[in-house]
Amino acid sequence: MRGLFQRLLGGRASSFPGADPGHEGTGSTSVDAQRWLVVGLGNPGPKYAGNRHNVGFLVVDALAERERERFKAHKAHAEVAETRVAGVPVVLAKPRTYMNLSGGPVAGLSSFYKVPVERVLVVHDELDIEFGALKLKRGGGPGGHNGLRSVSASLSSPEYVRVRVGIGRPPGRMDAATYVLRDFSAAERKELDVAVERAADAVETVLRDGLEKAQNVYHTAR
Repeated sequence: MRGLFQRLLGGRASSFPGADPGHEGTGSTSVDAQRWLVVGLGNPGPKYAGNRHNVGFLVVDALAERERERFKAHKAHAEVAETRVAGVPVVLAKPRTYMNLSGGPVAGLSSFYKVPVERVLVVHDELDIEFGALKLKRGGGPGGHNGLRSVSASLSSPEYVRVRVGIGRPPGRMDAATYVLRDFSAAERKELDVAVERAADAVETVLRDGLEKAQNVYHTAR
């Protein structure tokens, strides 16, 4: 797998403004009854690429890279890659709105691809989990995460699967909003690729074996 900085500094296949604006995917003409929508949350653009808040983008990028897929722009204000992950048909997606407006693209893609909320999986950063650790669950509140709040409101349901990637609490009295919009530290970057790959493995396990099996594997100590 390419290293972190290659992905952050142009490893992504496309950026929304210049990428194939007419692409609309296959939509209802080839809907598979078992298709999943896997969304990584983050903020678009190079200014935010290395931020802790963008770890969801990194995980979805890693999944696309494993399948040698390239993202294309979708009319739902997202980048998408239609592929198979762990043998399961999947739409990988990265909203091209800012984090607190993530729900619009997620709901738009869910409707376009006819994916019900129970087969929507969202990968996001989590302050209340130590750096690099994972927790998986279905449903629940946003816990102060504006991206999740937007997704739940736009889907009219919180009952989607979450893969929560730990980024740890801010040091000292640093404000959480400041912390999540800062780049990973030098020490964190040494472990970041491993954490991202492990989160991608967790997504694959959910799709292949179900949430409970993934929880049994990835809620263990690192």
